[in-house]
Amino acid sequence: MIYSLRGSVQELTPTYAVIDVNGVGYYVGISLQTSQNLQPESQVLLYIQQIIREDAHLLFGFFTKKEKEMFNLLISVNGVGPVSALILLSSLSLSEAANAILSGNSALIQKVKGIGAKTAERIIVDLRDKVAPFGNSEEQLSKITDNKIKNEALTALEVLGISKRMSEKIADKILKQNAEISVEELVKEILKNI
Repeated sequence: MIYSLRGSVQELTPTYAVIDVNGVGYYVGISLQTSQNLQPESQVLLYIQQIIREDAHLLFGFFTKKEKEMFNLLISVNGVGPVSALILLSSLSLSEAANAILSGNSALIQKVKGIGAKTAERIIVDLRDKVAPFGNSEEQLSKITDNKIKNEALTALEVLGISKRMSEKIADKILKQNAEISVEELVKEILKNI
């Protein structure tokens, strides 16, 4: 199994690089994040994930170990292949992807080309417990969750005919006092305070 390649960048595109290691050129699939860290003709160390199939031996390279770990988590999900995982890593930063998974933001994951609603939900369910090291701190995550709860509550109130501007200030005040509040409780509290 190839763990890493150290050599010079012979060819570079946004989706692959050819790494020359002592005269042997290795074709390596890469994400946009890794591509942005490489320069043609420069020396580089890439962490490699080798995937062996009946019809091909594929190499995927990553500038950081963390990106390789996230790639391996993504391809462990049923329905997510290496190409889809690379597209996801090209579309979202590691922390964006992790935070989307942790907060259950299926819509953001679905914006990635080739990932539909079912696959996005599967990614969230399968990886929610595994991506915490890639995301933001607990404090930042609670803000993301607060925003999700607040947005859902404000949308529900808009359906009831209450303007977003009026209910947003009340929602902020309530969330400061009680960050653990559910969407339903938040809607009730806002209605009491209007």
